[in-house]
Amino acid sequence: MNRLGTRAKLATVMLLSIAPLVTSSQEPPSSRNLHSDYIAHAEPVRKAEIRALWHDPIDIPSLNLAWGQGGKRHAPRQDAVYKFVKEDLGGSTTKFYVEDDEGVEWLVKVGDEARGETAATRLVWAMGFFTDEDYFLAELHVVGMPKLHRKSKTISRDGTIRRARLERREHGEKKVGNWQWSDNPYLNTRELNGLRVLMALLNNWDLKTSNNKIYEEKDGDLRYVVSDLGASFGRTGAITTRSKGKLKDYRKDPFIQRQSDETVDFVMRTRPSPITKPFRRRYYKEKAQIAEITKNVPLVDAEWIGSQLSQLSTEQIHSALCASGFLPEEVEGYTEVIQKRIAELNSL
Repeated sequence: MNRLGTRAKLATVMLLSIAPLVTSSQEPPSSRNLHSDYIAHAEPVRKAEIRALWHDPIDIPSLNLAWGQGGKRHAPRQDAVYKFVKEDLGGSTTKFYVEDDEGVEWLVKVGDEARGETAATRLVWAMGFFTDEDYFLAELHVVGMPKLHRKSKTISRDGTIRRARLERREHGEKKVGNWQWSDNPYLNTRELNGLRVLMALLNNWDLKTSNNKIYEEKDGDLRYVVSDLGASFGRTGAITTRSKGKLKDYRKDPFIQRQSDETVDFVMRTRPSPITKPFRRRYYKEKAQIAEITKNVPLVDAEWIGSQLSQLSTEQIHSALCASGFLPEEVEGYTEVIQKRIAELNSL
């Protein structure tokens, strides 16, 4: 081989030897960038960290379910002075914003969702999932309360509000998108499948995409949240048969639909009658998709969330329900059904 050929060979060897070093010196994309890519392009990102959806609660038996994610330090004060800010016409329930005398903003919700939603956030939080910071107040007074577009018997003319759920609005937190049950960074993970089971356990039938929020925290972290759990603790079904916060309906509704060697289906009766499909295609598609959310759950993942739930004591479940405004007989009844469903999961 001549001298020129030898030099060419040596150059080739040197390039090949340093190529891996150049490649490995490039930093991998951060989880924040991966999530940003998902939000921008609506494509699943398999490498995204699970911590934006779930964190390890570590010691479930020690958790105080009377307060939930926000804890006692974020709870609304009994002696606080609230002033009306604006009405929220989103969704179908009566909601409005107020600000307390410390400058904290709250989204107040009244009606048949207030109690069930507060209790549901306690149970979801205890399993390690992120929720809104919800609290229940038997009564509060709002200064400057106007006549709302959506009326409620729980709102008096003098601004007294009864049986209300207050959602704390954090300064610096902003909504950056919505996530879909069928298209998100956590598809086929144990944690997302566990959340699917939790929605079935709660009988939360309003699992539409607009209720799933992606929040960016002050530190830049993201949180994937099921932000509206109000359609819980009743009966799943069609418009004329479904309910919210009704113990009688919740007690009668079955939990597990069918089971195979590898998967389990949970009851979610939201699929409309086929006769409505030609006339309301979009509505039919949305409700049919909701019905599928609790179907085909891997058995091992259902067993995992069942083992997590079984760590909750009777006292903890009582605390969650009592703090949400349920009557003593309702607390006992709901606790009985919840524990029965947990037992079903642990006998799969």
